[in-house]
Amino acid sequence: MKRVIAAATLLVALTLSGCGDPPKQGHGVYMLIDTSGTYTEELDKAAQIISFILSRLNPGDSFAVARIDTGSFSEKDIIAKVTFDDRPSIANQQKRQFQEAISEFVRTVSPARHTDITGGILQASQFLDEKDPGQKTILVFSDLAEDLDPEYRAARDQIQFDIVDFEVVALNVTKLRSDNIDPREYLLRLEDWQRRVELGGGRWRVINDLDALERILR
Repeated sequence: MKRVIAAATLLVALTLSGCGDPPKQGHGVYMLIDTSGTYTEELDKAAQIISFILSRLNPGDSFAVARIDTGSFSEKDIIAKVTFDDRPSIANQQKRQFQEAISEFVRTVSPARHTDITGGILQASQFLDEKDPGQKTILVFSDLAEDLDPEYRAARDQIQFDIVDFEVVALNVTKLRSDNIDPREYLLRLEDWQRRVELGGGRWRVINDLDALERILR
């Protein structure tokens, strides 16, 4: 009898040990848009990418778009954010409202004086951590040249990202005028951001076509 009880106890223990938390579901996407200088001329392309992303996200997924603005990134820089309803009809309505908010932004935006990419990535990681989806993606639509007030620069240089299991994707990384003079500046800028992302535990990639983006959103 004791052997039967012991065997039953072991069986229950093994069963419980195999019943861990179910895998997380859904996709969280946070897109940062550079609005500094001539990059405002690229916003129509950013709007096209946002429309493409909206068409690929499903009920239960989360999406946010924010501008890369001043040297002190905050909630006010978020243009639109949503977690799509499980009901497809409501999710489609949310997508239309999201698209309208983006169109209004593109129509009325003025160039930013500074580009706080570091602050934007921090805000994006916090947003996605709160949503806690199965897949976390940060998209950065920018030339990746960070232009900060001197008072913020030293602090930003000390920040290390905590983005384990995140994918950070640089989109539409155009070259600066100085890059054409010395192409190494462009490559070094990409390498520096890759180093910072990977030091924080994230995955880094640079893409410039929608086919590659679609593979990420699957």
